[in-house]
Amino acid sequence: MKTMFSRRNFLRTSALSGTALLLLPRARLALAYEANGKLNVAGIGVGGQGRSDLDNIVGVGVNLVGLCDVDQKRAGDIFQKHPEAKPFTNFRRMLDEMDKQIDAVVVATPDHTHAVAAVAAMKRGKHVYCEKPLTRTVHEARVMRRTALQHKVVTQMGNQGSASDGLRRAVELVWSGTIGEVREAHVWFDGGNGPQKRPTDQPPVPESLSWDLWLGPAAERPYNPCYLPASWRAWRAFGSGIVGDFGCHTANLMFRALRLDQLWNPPSGVTAKRNIIRVEA
Repeated sequence: MKTMFSRRNFLRTSALSGTALLLLPRARLALAYEANGKLNVAGIGVGGQGRSDLDNIVGVGVNLVGLCDVDQKRAGDIFQKHPEAKPFTNFRRMLDEMDKQIDAVVVATPDHTHAVAAVAAMKRGKHVYCEKPLTRTVHEARVMRRTALQHKVVTQMGNQGSASDGLRRAVELVWSGTIGEVREAHVWFDGGNGPQKRPTDQPPVPESLSWDLWLGPAAERPYNPCYLPASWRAWRAFGSGIVGDFGCHTANLMFRALRLDQLWNPPSGVTAKRNIIRVEA
């Protein structure tokens, strides 16, 4: 039997399962929705990580009403898989045309367009689930938080690693004192994305790809297949390298275990080397 989730249950479940959740105390959205209503969700960036995100939310019984991706070929099978959802290339056009039909959006675009897409949705009163890393810059993160507060929407960052039982158990062991006093913590990453030279060749843009929309807020540059579909992380204009990709998973273990989010418990020092982060408790 297929499990049916109401809007209220969906939001409550998201709040309990997310580790990077911003649940606004003044928000009355759960009370505003009808208990038996179903959440209408749209996806922005559905050809990559958005695939699994959509599968998860569809699995709990929401209505998928809109799908947007700048690469129609890469996302083509997703459009076919969900024919009930209207396809788009431009997320702004989707938000404008389907404004009244959308309750929440899932943003799973490359890092450099997270803030642009999420803020556009929040300004329309849409609740947002945004993939990690939340933004490329601290400024973007502050803008997103301010926008969420202003429009009283629920937001959550997609961070599957931090929601895993293994990480939560490790945090519990530290909190309980099982491993003794923690004086120093280290996080390191295997591999990495070093400096690269921009390509000089300028192959034609695939017909299925809207390169201008893919660039979004990034500075103009010619299309090259070295940037996508997933290698954009290695380029500062689009991604955050290995630290941005995995840091929110691994560094969050010591961040939570040492309660570094508490004002009364700041670290005595933080040292960063290439692919290594060291925190002195």
